[in-house]
Amino acid sequence: MNFFRLAFSADKNLSQAIKNIFGFVPGNIFLYQLAFRHKSAANATANGHKLSNERLEYLGDAVLSAVVADYLFKKFPYKNEGFLTEMRSKIVSRASLNKLSQKMGIDKLVNLNGDARSIFKSANGDAFEALIGAIYLDKGFNFTRNVIVKRIIEWHLDVDHLQNSDFNFKSKLLEWGQKEKQTVEFVVAAEQGEGFRRQYLIHIRLNGEVVAEARDYSIKGAEQLAAEKTWLSLLEAKEQVSNIPVP
Repeated sequence: MNFFRLAFSADKNLSQAIKNIFGFVPGNIFLYQLAFRHKSAANATANGHKLSNERLEYLGDAVLSAVVADYLFKKFPYKNEGFLTEMRSKIVSRASLNKLSQKMGIDKLVNLNGDARSIFKSANGDAFEALIGAIYLDKGFNFTRNVIVKRIIEWHLDVDHLQNSDFNFKSKLLEWGQKEKQTVEFVVAAEQGEGFRRQYLIHIRLNGEVVAEARDYSIKGAEQLAAEKTWLSLLEAKEQVSNIPVP
C-alpha cells in the first residue's frame, strides 16, 4: 500500500470515528487531524514552526464557553450571575473535559509522542477544546452550538448533578476572596524545562503573601493544584480559629 492509500485510509478512519461520536461527516479533515495533534507530536513546517492543536484549543475554548453560557442562561432563568459562572466553570473545567473525552472515546484519537500521555494530564481535555474549534471552522457557529448542546451536554452531562459537585478550587478561592475582600493572586513564579516537558510553578498570594505553590505541565493545572492546597489550608485554619471567614 503506497503513501497516498495509507493517508486516505487514515482520513477515512478518522472521518468515521467522528461520525460515530457526533453524528456528522467532517468536511475539512485536516482541521480534525490538527485538533488531535498534541504539541509533543507536532510536525515542523518549512519555516520551522510546529503545527499542533494549541491554536484550535484557544478557539474551541472561546466557542465552548460562549455556547455553555448561553445554554445555562436559558436553562436557569432565575439563577444569579454567580451561580451561572460557577456552573459554566464546572462544565468547561479541565477535569470535566478530560472525563468527557474519555467517556466519548475522543481520548483514543489524540496523537501524542512517547510518554507524553503520562506527563500531560490535560491532553485529552485540550484536544476536546481543539475539536470544538475544528468543528466551528469546518461547519460554522450554529452547527457547532447544536453539536455541543444536543450531542455533548444533553447526552453526556448530568447538569443537575453538577450543581451539587464541587471541584473547581480556583473558582471557589476567587469567589471567597471577592466576598471577604481578600486579594487573591495567581502568579507564574518560574518555568522549568524545554518543549513539551516544560513545567510551570504557580504561587498563590493572599494579600501579597505567598500561601501555597504547585507545579504542573500546564499553567491551568498548576493553578488548580495550588488553589486546592490553599482552600484546604483555609478549611483547616477555620477549624482551629473560628473567626476565619470560610464558607
